[in-house]
Amino acid sequence: MPSLFRKIFQTGIVTEPLGPDADEVVQLVKAVSVQAQRLFGRALAVREVDAGSCNGCEIEISGLTSPVYDSERFGIHFVASPRHADLLLVTGPVTRNMEVPLRKTYEATPDPKLVVAVGDCSQTCGVFAGSYAVTGSVDQVIPVNVFVPGCPPEPADILRGILTALNRMPPR
Repeated sequence: MPSLFRKIFQTGIVTEPLGPDADEVVQLVKAVSVQAQRLFGRALAVREVDAGSCNGCEIEISGLTSPVYDSERFGIHFVASPRHADLLLVTGPVTRNMEVPLRKTYEATPDPKLVVAVGDCSQTCGVFAGSYAVTGSVDQVIPVNVFVPGCPPEPADILRGILTALNRMPPR
């Protein structure tokens, strides 16, 4: 055990700062929070659905909840049930095995609902195009409000997509 503490003290803190666009990212997260408050009167509830992706987009989505982006602090909550969600964040092409679960998830999400499809594969099927296991793009299965391009898109791009979807939603 003493060698572990020695190593910790020798190494020190090794995290890197967000980068030159840190202010823009903070402004994005704050804008999403303000828009969610305006539309729903509370935090934004997001349900993430992997419809058949390679998990590259999921890694970037999980970055939103990391200490760097800290979206939870700004009122973007990831929920376990579509019944509690305002927005579905869908990744990957829709596989044959996920077509029915994705439809059921969409139907279980209360109105008004938003769908943001994340990553190139959600729109074009990417490298999975033509596979026997793929039904097609997300918009062939459920209505999509916004596509976020990229392979995978950065967390800031995902935030921009969420904000775009919120801005397109009429106030209640």
